Amino acid sequence: MNVCIVLGHPRTDSLCGALAEAYRDGALDAGTDVRELAVADLEFDPDVRAETPDDQELESDLVEARARIRWADHLVFVYPNWWGTMPARLKGFFDRTFTSGFAFSFYDDGEGAGHEKLLDDKTAELIVTMDVPPWVYRWIYRQPGHNAVKRATLGFAGIRTTRVTNFGPVESSTPDEREGWLEKTTRLGRRLAVGPEPRRRRIRRRVRSWAKALRLQFYPMSWAAYTIGAMAASGASGVFSSTAYWLGFGFLFSLEAATVLSNEYVDYPSDRENAFAGPFTGGSRVLVDGELGFDDLRRGIVVSVAGAVAFGASVLAAGTGSQYAVAAAMVLLSTLALGYTIPPLELSYRTLGELDVAVTHSVGVLLCGFLVQGGAWADPRPWLLSIPFLLAILPSITLAGVPDRAADSAAGKETVAVRAGVDGAARVAMAAAILASLAAVVWAAFDVAGGAYGPLVALTVPHALGLVWLLQTRLRGQTEPTRIDGMMAASLGYLLWFGAVPLLNLS
Repeated sequence: MNVCIVLGHPRTDSLCGALAEAYRDGALDAGTDVRELAVADLEFDPDVRAETPDDQELESDLVEARARIRWADHLVFVYPNWWGTMPARLKGFFDRTFTSGFAFSFYDDGEGAGHEKLLDDKTAELIVTMDVPPWVYRWIYRQPGHNAVKRATLGFAGIRTTRVTNFGPVESSTPDEREGWLEKTTRLGRRLAVGPEPRRRRIRRRVRSWAKALRLQFYPMSWAAYTIGAMAASGASGVFSSTAYWLGFGFLFSLEAATVLSNEYVDYPSDRENAFAGPFTGGSRVLVDGELGFDDLRRGIVVSVAGAVAFGASVLAAGTGSQYAVAAAMVLLSTLALGYTIPPLELSYRTLGELDVAVTHSVGVLLCGFLVQGGAWADPRPWLLSIPFLLAILPSITLAGVPDRAADSAAGKETVAVRAGVDGAARVAMAAAILASLAAVVWAAFDVAGGAYGPLVALTVPHALGLVWLLQTRLRGQTEPTRIDGMMAASLGYLLWFGAVPLLNLS
C-alpha cells in the first residue's frame, strides 16, 4: 500500500507534526510505502486569484503534491480544528490542488449533466486535534469541519474516508495524555497491515452495500400479494400451513433477490449514464459507485437462484397443494421475473418490462400463495383478487422509467417512457391509477373475491384523483427526464391500499 501523510498544520513543530511522525512510524512498521507532505513547507499562493482555480497556474510544489496524491492508495490528513474546521492554509491547499481535471470533471453529454469522481481509487483518514471536547464537537456542533472534508471535498473527488480520529481538548491536556495520543496514532499506522479501515467497519460497509443492492424496500409488495393469496386459500379450506407459507416465502424472497441483482448486473450501462437516479429509480448503483463488483453480483445471483431452487423443492416436498400446479407456477414466475432483463426474453428492452413487473408482483406472487396453501389454479378468487393489485402497480413502475429515460434510451432499453415519452408515461400511469381504484370499488360493491376489497377501498378514489392531479400538473407536457421522487412516493403510497385492505379483510 502507498500511503501519503498530509500535515495540514501551518507549523511542522506542533502536536500535529508529532502525530504525523507517529503515524509514519506505525505505517512503516506495517510494511507500507510512505511519503509525507507538509503544507507548511510548500511554496504556493493559497488564494484563488483567477476567475476559476483551473485558470491559475500551479506552482511546482503543488504539481509535486498532486503527483504524491496520485501515487497514494491511502491519504492521511493530520490537522488542527480551528473555529470548527481546518486551518486556512490547508483549505487553500484544497482550493488550489483539488481542481477540475485532477480531482473531478464535469460533463454534459446532451442526455444529462453531472460530475465524474477522478480519485475514486483512494481511501483517506483524518486525524484531528481540537480544544473543544470531541463529544461536544460531534453531538453539539455536528462536526462541520469533518463533514466539509469528508463529503464536500474528498467525497466529491471520490475518496472514501474510512476513519476519523479526534484528540482533545489539547489546551488542557497533560503530557501523559499527549503521549497516549501519540501511541494510539502509531497503532493506527500499524493497522494498515490489515487494510485502511477497521475490520468491523469493513463488515458493516459490506453488509450495507449488499442490503442496498438487494433493494429491500420493494419486497413488502411481494409479501403482501403472497400473503393475500395464502389467506384467501386458507379462508376457504379452514387450513393454514405455516411451514408451507414460510417455505414459499423463502422461494419468493430468493427469486426476487436473484431478479434484483440480475437487473443491477445487466442494467449497468444504463445506470452508469443515469444523471437523475433517485431512491426509487436508477438501480441501487452499487456497481456504478464501486461498492460491489461484477464478480460479487455474479456470486449473489448464483446464491439467490440456488436458494430459490432449494426453497421451491422444499415447498413441493411439503405437499400441501397440487405439486404439478405449484411447480408450474414457480417455473413460470421465475421465467418472467428473471426475463425482465436477462436474455433471451429481455422484456424491459421490448416495452414489456412494466407489464412483466405488474403481472409477476400481483398475479404471479398471489397465485403462488394461493396454490401453496392448497388452493386450485382454476379457482377464480386469486385471479380476481390480483386485478386491482396489478393495475395499482402500473403507475409506480411506469413512472420509474421517467428519470431513467435518457440513459435507458442510450442503452437500447425500450421502456414505456422511452417509447411513449414522458407525457405518454404520465398518461399510462393516470389511466392505471383510475382503473385500479374503479376495479377495487366494483369488487367491494359486488362482494367479488370473497369480500377482500371492503368499504375501505373507497379511500383509493381521492388518492387516485390526487395522483392524477399531481401527474397532470407536474409531468404532463414534459419531454425531458427529471427527478420525480415525490411522485414516486405518491404512487408507491397508492399501492399500499391494495395490499393493506385485502390483508385486513381476509385476516
